[in-house]
Amino acid sequence: MAEVQQPFLTDITEIRRRAREHLEEGAITEDYEGDVNATIKLLNDALATEIVCVLRYTYHYVAAVGIQSESVKDEFGQHAREEQQHALRIAERINQLGGKADFNPEGLLSRSASQYAEGQNLVDMIKENLIAERIAIQTYQEMVRYFANHDPTTRRMMEDILAKEEEHANDMHDLLVAHQGKPPLRS
Repeated sequence: MAEVQQPFLTDITEIRRRAREHLEEGAITEDYEGDVNATIKLLNDALATEIVCVLRYTYHYVAAVGIQSESVKDEFGQHAREEQQHALRIAERINQLGGKADFNPEGLLSRSASQYAEGQNLVDMIKENLIAERIAIQTYQEMVRYFANHDPTTRRMMEDILAKEEEHANDMHDLLVAHQGKPPLRS
């Protein structure tokens, strides 16, 4: 009778032996193919981006005024909460990788891909949020490609966050169309 070959490493004795080595490294095993330090830096930059987005959306939630602002305010508030969840997920991943999540407000804007822009009115606020979402989308797409198969856990987390950022951009685009009466970004 022929022995059945398994499609992946199944030497459980070897896996158990390797798992006992370097316990101080936590979740990082010798099979981790990424650059841990580079990953932590990229994630801290993404964390800064998310924090700036929380602050911008929160400011817009508070500052939006006018008869047509209530539904927009609600959207800003929801996005602020979702961006905060992204920040927490990223910070937790940094911790899993043995790094320190950088919540220090000093230098926050220099680490963030997006900017903190208040806007002069409701339409400006919507535009600023759409611009920030588009920046996050492009940045996170690059990160997903960078992590590829070298760090599938971080890649999947960033793919989830990227999908939400694309949803946010679509929401902001819809609000912009509703408040300007025409599609502003499409010809």
